[in-house]
Amino acid sequence: MLDAEKKMAAVKRIGVVGGGQMGSGIAQVAAMNGIDVWLYDLDPRALSTASSAIASSITRLVSKSHLAKGSGDDALKRLRLTSNLEELNLADFIIEAIVESEDVKKSLFVKLDKIAQKSAILASNTSSISITRLASSTTRPRQVIGMHFMNPPPLMKLIEIVRGADTSEETFVATKALSKRLGKTVITSQDYSGFIVNRILMPMINEAFFSLYTGVATKEDIDTGMKLGTNHPMGPLELADFIGLDVCLSIMKVLHTGLGDNKYAPCPLLVQYVDAGRLGRKRGIGVYDYREPRSTESSSRL
Repeated sequence: MLDAEKKMAAVKRIGVVGGGQMGSGIAQVAAMNGIDVWLYDLDPRALSTASSAIASSITRLVSKSHLAKGSGDDALKRLRLTSNLEELNLADFIIEAIVESEDVKKSLFVKLDKIAQKSAILASNTSSISITRLASSTTRPRQVIGMHFMNPPPLMKLIEIVRGADTSEETFVATKALSKRLGKTVITSQDYSGFIVNRILMPMINEAFFSLYTGVATKEDIDTGMKLGTNHPMGPLELADFIGLDVCLSIMKVLHTGLGDNKYAPCPLLVQYVDAGRLGRKRGIGVYDYREPRSTESSSRL
């Protein structure tokens, strides 16, 4: 497997699909580690926002002495923005980081399979969807793998690698080598719904919603209890807002369907919040209202 490791050590170009928080963060990590990056999004506004976010993040890292100024400048020079998916045909490795929808991801993988070099590995940043099923939409299932970055990618040290039923050992070794090149710690999961992190995390978040829904405690006390009682940096409801309530709901649905156990059924309050457009920080309101200073007297319900 040394050839696979050498292959990833020699990677010069990575394609990242999706200009959102995860995609832009992944692109930033790759650029900061000496790899040329093509960041694709169909929406030019998303690319503009991503470019600004990456520049701001690098500036913060430099200001805190976590990154040398020269290295930060070099990283920005390695970043290329494009709304033309065809440009990813130069990439040695492509990472998908788009909406958490199996149908949308499959449609993208069909396109990438036709565009990418025959030797290229196609990775998905999915946090819960079957890699085996995504791979089945391509003619290269042995070269498809899950590469789940944690949010935000520039700061979080973990990558969860997920092997599909047909993922080759060479693809796995190459992806692990690339992950380490990006400065990440690797854990490996088999292809079961939710993998490792979200199979454990999302039911906790869902249970926090049930605690709020049934009046066990206020949202503030639920979060404070978990922060101070279990030493979590964020309470589960605050974390859900950070992740996005729509993403949490999507993952709970995948767990419920994939594992077939009613203990994974999404809390009705989580469903209601998403239906109301209360998606969390990205919308300015979720469990908490970020449009104005927090109030401990604010209502826990819609």
